[in-house]
Amino acid sequence: MADQTTETVSFGKVIKDAFKELAETAVAFVKAPKALWGVNIPYVLEGLVYFGILTILGKYCSENVQLSDLYSGWVYSGVTGGITLAMLFLGGVSDRIGVRKALILSFILFVAGRATIAMSGTLPLGHGISSPMFFTLIAGLFLMVIAYGLYQPAAYAGVKRYTNPQTAAMGYAVVYGLMNLGAFFSGFISPLTRHHFKNVFPPNGLTAVFWVYAGISLFGLIFTVVVLTKKTDEKAVSQIAGETENQAKESTTAEKSEAEKEVTPKVRINNSLLALFSAIAAMSLALGIIIHNGGIMIASATRYEGLPLVEWIAYIAALLFTILSIIDYLRHRPDHPFRDLRFTFFIFILIPVQTLFAHNWLTLPYYLDRAFKGSMVSHYFEFFSNLNPILIFFLAPLVAGLTAKANVYKMMIYGTFVMAIPTFLLALGPNVPLFLTYVLFMSIGEAMWQPRFLQWIAEIAPEGKVGIYMGIGQFPWFLTKMITGFYSGYFVAKYLPKTGLPHSGQMWFIYGCIAIVSPIALVLAKGWMQKGMKKKQEA
Repeated sequence: MADQTTETVSFGKVIKDAFKELAETAVAFVKAPKALWGVNIPYVLEGLVYFGILTILGKYCSENVQLSDLYSGWVYSGVTGGITLAMLFLGGVSDRIGVRKALILSFILFVAGRATIAMSGTLPLGHGISSPMFFTLIAGLFLMVIAYGLYQPAAYAGVKRYTNPQTAAMGYAVVYGLMNLGAFFSGFISPLTRHHFKNVFPPNGLTAVFWVYAGISLFGLIFTVVVLTKKTDEKAVSQIAGETENQAKESTTAEKSEAEKEVTPKVRINNSLLALFSAIAAMSLALGIIIHNGGIMIASATRYEGLPLVEWIAYIAALLFTILSIIDYLRHRPDHPFRDLRFTFFIFILIPVQTLFAHNWLTLPYYLDRAFKGSMVSHYFEFFSNLNPILIFFLAPLVAGLTAKANVYKMMIYGTFVMAIPTFLLALGPNVPLFLTYVLFMSIGEAMWQPRFLQWIAEIAPEGKVGIYMGIGQFPWFLTKMITGFYSGYFVAKYLPKTGLPHSGQMWFIYGCIAIVSPIALVLAKGWMQKGMKKKQEA
């Protein structure tokens, strides 16, 4: 039972405090060092362009490049999953070359990549997966992926560099809010541009949208160069250093003693088996794909479910040796977070409900464009696809105020339930009020559990290992984007065909069944998950 002695806060006060927090965020943004403007303003533009491209990329691949919906979904997987990998490999670049140079370099790549994407629809390069148009598009997307791998870590490093310990949390909140705000604005720019230039860039004007996004990226580059100068950077760093001098001394002392505590001799690990298993897994997967695409002809072979048996064996071998690779990796690393079963269960069991995030760009634009064909919703599908970001912009602080003292694990359960259940409303068929209800409650659910995700990881992590737990906690999001992208195209083609009658209700019912797995599993595992925790609140 909840603690009855907890102070009761009126709903009106919570609303007042939440809006006060929004106002303080705005004031903090205005009063921030000028260098922080060089991070924040381009971040709005980048949120606009990035989510704007994700919203129309599937339609462009299907209608302009003339890929199948399945292959369009794979393109999405490559982009979103590639960005996660790019950040993994390029995240430290800003530490080596500096925040300013990293941001400028990333915007140069953004401009080049997005201009290349626009060029793919401007020049007569043919159509289809083997056409120069497709390879030009992929080249542009690749540059954009590399740019984003540089950009986001550099932007967050910039927030850290230009805020003091007391204002850092506010700085990160502003960045997150501005990203969502930018995404919402793309819902206006894209349809207006697309309809205006439909005859100039047939068949749908999407190429014009890409050119506008390339132009916005160019403006972001110019703004960064002009505002985030060496002088501005040095002045901001000096200002922040002055504000944090006393705290920095205390922090340095604490970090020193902590570092002395944690110094342990390095252990040499034999990774030969890991390398062998990984190589076999990769070769087996490659073999299966080559067979599937006709690179190796299997004549009169035994088939199962339409595929040659040898292809199935290749896929099974890839899965088996991937599992063996993971086992060998963890066997030599007893302190790795994945050895913590509660932590591992928690981050992976959220994948089903996280698929709804991915469907915001993988499925929703198709759904609005095709299921509501001929209506205003289809005409302005980009606007309706990006209602969630503006709702999150306002809901996050409100929900945070309402649930500030709630048990973290309970909030995870309630939030994932509230996010997953409205999906079944879409199973009733295309209906504008039902769709708007779905977006509203899905956004409320997101605001309830997403901020608590990292909080729970911080609480479950052993002393001194919060950082590594936080980093690895993001890995399932990479898997979510990859997995969802691989199957979403099949569902779109099956339930939302380019031609013919859409029957989207079945698709959303299946997606709802997938998403509801997360909250049900969290309920069933509640006793085990909370066992041994330091209970900061009464369950």
